[in-house]
Amino acid sequence: MSARKERVTVTVDRDLLEAANQAVASGRASSLSTWVNAAMAERAAKDRHLRALAAAITEYEAEFGTISEAEMIAQQREDRRTAIVVREPRKRTVRAPRRRVA
Repeated sequence: MSARKERVTVTVDRDLLEAANQAVASGRASSLSTWVNAAMAERAAKDRHLRALAAAITEYEAEFGTISEAEMIAQQREDRRTAIVVREPRKRTVRAPRRRVA
């Protein structure tokens, strides 16, 4: 990031401002400006990533043709089939045995 800063005036949603102030109060951010700067940096990185993905898809389709809906569905199924689960298994709840009514 550039060391040069610029003062701006913005309007934000109250809930976002509260989240930022809570981050500062809890020590997760050193100031409101730092928190907002980090959020803007994350958004800029996300936008760059999405533009790069769009360019990659455009380049692929220029060489191999448009990706069809059927190809997208087939790839999604294959991705799910070969995915490695990294979350912890769900805990099973133990149910009390049912009482039989005579």
